[in-house]
This record gives sequence, C-alpha cells and structure tokens, in this order.
Amino acid sequence: MKLHSINETFNKSNKNYDKNIHNYLLCLCLLLLLLLTGCSNSKNRDGSSAEEVPFITKSDFLLNTVVTINLYDKQDEKLLQECFELIKKYENIYSRTSESSELYALNHGTAPHKGLTYQISDELSDIFKYGLYYSKLSGGAFDISVAPLTSLWNFITDEPKLPKQKDILAALPFVNYEYIQLNKKEVTFTKEGVAIDLGAIAKGYIADRLKELLISKGVKSAMINLGGNVLCVGEKPKGIPFHVGIQKPFAGRNETVAVMEINDLSVVSSGIYERCFTLDGVTYHHILDPKTGYPYDNSLVSVTIISNKSMDGDGLSTTCFALGLDKGLELIASLPDTYAVFITKDYEIFYSKGFEDAIKLLD
Repeated sequence: MKLHSINETFNKSNKNYDKNIHNYLLCLCLLLLLLLTGCSNSKNRDGSSAEEVPFITKSDFLLNTVVTINLYDKQDEKLLQECFELIKKYENIYSRTSESSELYALNHGTAPHKGLTYQISDELSDIFKYGLYYSKLSGGAFDISVAPLTSLWNFITDEPKLPKQKDILAALPFVNYEYIQLNKKEVTFTKEGVAIDLGAIAKGYIADRLKELLISKGVKSAMINLGGNVLCVGEKPKGIPFHVGIQKPFAGRNETVAVMEINDLSVVSSGIYERCFTLDGVTYHHILDPKTGYPYDNSLVSVTIISNKSMDGDGLSTTCFALGLDKGLELIASLPDTYAVFITKDYEIFYSKGFEDAIKLLD
C-alpha cells in the first residue's frame, strides 16, 4: 500500500571521496539510526514515562562492517565476548575473500573433494540450504552462485571502474544456482567454474545464531546489529519496545523515513546506497542481476524486511529488490508474519499488505 512520498530529488553526486571511509561512516550512521534506544518518549506498558534503560554494549569491526550487541537484562561481559567469538567463527567459514575461510577453499577447489563433489561442514551446509531456497523462490533473481560476477566488481575502492564487458560475458555462463546440488554435508557443482557468494544472507544467518546463543544463556532482552541487520531479542525491560529506524537513502546520518516499534523481530534493509560508486553520471550498486552481470536497474532504492528471523530478512530484502516493486509486494503478501517497506527512486514509500496492523510507526 502506498502511504506517502518524500518530496526530494534523487541526488547521485557528491561521491568523490574515499569509499572505505564512506562505508565506515555509513556503518556508524546505521548504528545511530537503528539503535534508537532510550528515547525520551519511550513508554511502559501502562503508558507511563520510562527512564533510560541501562545496558552493556560491545562493538567491533567484523563481517566488513561495524557490529554492535547490547544486553539489557544481563550485565555479562563474558557473554558479549562469547558472541563476538561466534561471529569470528562464522566469518572464517562464510567469507568469500578471506583465504583462510572454508568458502574460499571451496570456491578455489582446495576443499576436500572427489571430482566436483566437495565435503563441507554442517555450518556451511546449513546456510547453503537457505541460500538455495531463496534462489529457487526468486526464480534466480537472487542467486548464491553469483561469485564469478561479484568478484569482478569493487565497490570499496577510491578509484572505481567498471569491469570489462568481456569479463562479465565470460562469467555469466557459470552463474546458475541449478548447478549446485546439496546432499547433507556434500555439495556438488555440476559445472566446473561455479563459485558461491553468501554475502546476501550470511549476516542474517549469523544474527539468528547469536540470538539462539543469547536465549540459551537466559537473555530475554538484547539488540543485535550486524551493520544494519538488526535483530531484537524480546523487548527492553519494563515493557519498553525497541525503536528501529529506516534510513533515508542518500541522506544525512540522522535522517530516517520511518521509526518503528519492534519487539522480538528482525529488521533488514538492502539498498543501492549501501555500496556504490558513480561514473559518468551513472550510479552502480552492489545488488547485481545474475542474468546480466550488472546492477539491477529498477524503480527501487531500498527494501526493508520485518520478519521473525534475520536470515529471512536478508534473503527477502535482496530478493524483493531484485523482483521490483510489484512482484516484491506480491511475494511479501504471500508470506506469513512478514512485512516490507519499499522506497522508490522518487522517494515514494510503499508498505506491504498488513504492515499497518502489525507494525506501529512513531509519529
């Protein structure tokens, strides 16, 4: 449902600065926007004013982003450290670029194998299962075999350039999730040269595992932020909801298009402003079309998914962006307990069916 629009033009300039610094500042921006805790208008369940809720927090630069975890009902520094050790463990499995990771070994043919059948860990097998699910759900618009293409693009350099068209054309024949066959702890590539990129779902998967860990330790109130993948554990003490903002694309640090009251849910956004560069007046972003090798060019600048699991939010945000506004809204409407916010290039905002009934927006 279309609710309102923001009367702003889409500014594609002002990007000639170091991309690494840009990404770091963007992550900090997301922390400010998405961890809107302790707001002065927070309320208890009875409607009375609530004072700032104390919490302990830890941040670090992992998963190529700023990661922050807040614990509200347990003042346990060791538990925070355990969470960050778990993130490092998974990063050393799922990273496409780290030469020490399991995925890197798989993509480069150095993992244990017989022919094109490779032995993989339980953790890698589990995330492959979900990656293939979303690849099939989207009809290949989301595709975990996109690594031959993503490896050609660099969105964090201060001297961006387009990949050579001949290299993109050479990579396209190897991109098709149907070339991947998963059988428990074995994965078979039916075509030599296939490689996998889990960047579109890894943070969501890891966030869900962190929530499981916290709950197993008796935590009932926490917030996990993996660089914009926000996952709430329960609610804040005294019945105070978490306040989670949706960033206004290409805007300043403190600008949001909406702020939601969220309890025990995930909020994940995918947008063209996250990793991008501009050449000759054209903005190129990191959400690639597996059919063309170039960034998707549709009416959208961002998609935000509200769901029970962060990995679903990860997979669906990319999938819905790839499908476009109409098909994306149709897909979300078919899924239970899942809601979405779409922002178009002319800054119109569309909320999925049932959003208004399920999610409270702050004035």
